[in-house]
Amino acid sequence: MIKPYAPKKAWLASALVFTFLLTTITSVNAREVKDTAPKTNTLSLFDAVTMALKNDPWLSGNQYQQRAVEAMSIVAGELPDPQFSIGIANLATDTFDFGQEPMTQLKVGVSQMFPRGDTRALKQQQLTLLGSQFPHQRQARQLRVTETVAKLWFDAYKAKQSIALIERDRALFEQLVDVALASYSSAMGKTRQQDIIRAQLELTRLDDRLIALLQDYEANQQMLSRWLSDNSSGQYTSAHLPSVNLLSPIAGQMPAIGLIHPSLYTQDNAISLNVLAEYFHGHPDIQAIQQKIRASMTGIEVEKQKYKPEWGVNTSYAYRDDDALGKSRADFFSIGLTLDIPLFTENRQDKQVESAVATTEAIKTDKILLLRQLMASFATAKTQLDRLDQRQHLYRSQLLPQMVEQAEASLTAYTNDDGDFAEVVRARIAQLNANIDALAIDVERQKTIIGLNALFATNSQQIVSSTHKGKIK
Repeated sequence: MIKPYAPKKAWLASALVFTFLLTTITSVNAREVKDTAPKTNTLSLFDAVTMALKNDPWLSGNQYQQRAVEAMSIVAGELPDPQFSIGIANLATDTFDFGQEPMTQLKVGVSQMFPRGDTRALKQQQLTLLGSQFPHQRQARQLRVTETVAKLWFDAYKAKQSIALIERDRALFEQLVDVALASYSSAMGKTRQQDIIRAQLELTRLDDRLIALLQDYEANQQMLSRWLSDNSSGQYTSAHLPSVNLLSPIAGQMPAIGLIHPSLYTQDNAISLNVLAEYFHGHPDIQAIQQKIRASMTGIEVEKQKYKPEWGVNTSYAYRDDDALGKSRADFFSIGLTLDIPLFTENRQDKQVESAVATTEAIKTDKILLLRQLMASFATAKTQLDRLDQRQHLYRSQLLPQMVEQAEASLTAYTNDDGDFAEVVRARIAQLNANIDALAIDVERQKTIIGLNALFATNSQQIVSSTHKGKIK
């Protein structure tokens, strides 16, 4: 069959389009697309974490709780308030005359109780120990907030960069449609109508992926607004966020988070549990539980004081009026001592001490469980990091370059009437998916490092420490 004559202008147009496509494909193979937006009105990872820590109302509430416990520790060290009494004793009921009977008296008394043994000092010590756990709780909260906000920021970063990759490749697909239309209209190649429909269908699918990624991006914005809003405003909507373009990374550069204790990830042999336990003993959650254990052990001593007597002193002064003849009557002064002696201790004091001991052992169990959880989290994250490193190396050294070669070869074959248009489209889709997958691996690797750092960090700065020189307060 004789092919229709192809006009020279149509052939030149197709050649120009092919040249443009080939140049663009070879130049667009990076996984990370630079952000062309201005560097102003952007939110970096460092800024997001700083704002979240500054506006976290939980930290303020925890400080108030510490103040309450510290105030109660002062109260616990004080003696009970003395009790004052006043009354009339032995008043004659026939006349109610205060001076009729010699035993009638106006009596004023005061009594003071003294707690058992060293109860006051021990209770004060116990509350002081309980109060000392709150700084560790705030430190642990800051680590968790930093980890959460950083991971949300990276999720939004991945969505933003994926959008940029798809938008960049969408222009290439539009050019593929132009190539197919030019080839089909000139009837100079193997292009068929279904190839044009296929290219247009892929454009529609890219638009759908863009909408889905935009949905993810906006969802992460809303989740971050919970952490970045100023709690003093009483509202937690994006209207109260700083005047920044949320989650727009500065210059589109992914922060390179460094590992805390990198030697733990380079050892060939398995890390012993004792070594890990030494690292985790400095974790703020462990330190907080340790303070609770100390306070609970002091509580055992408090309960043991109940075996000792509680005693009190009471004094009174009784005034008597003169008799009927005007003769003065002597006033009375009284003093006494009261003792509360625990004699039947089997079902009271013994059980109270037993309860305090059991409570302490339960808290020790919580510490063991937390150590196990930290060790398991480390082992899981370390394994994930190892596999992500392997995948990242595979993508960078082999898969991505091969994808570029495949896309170039399929396009070259098609323009030389030696390939199928569908193969060109598949190659371009495969390259786009590989770039997005590589970006996802890079982001997931950074999130895994953040999770590992949160296990060993003593402050928020260590979790997201990267190339920036700022300090998170």
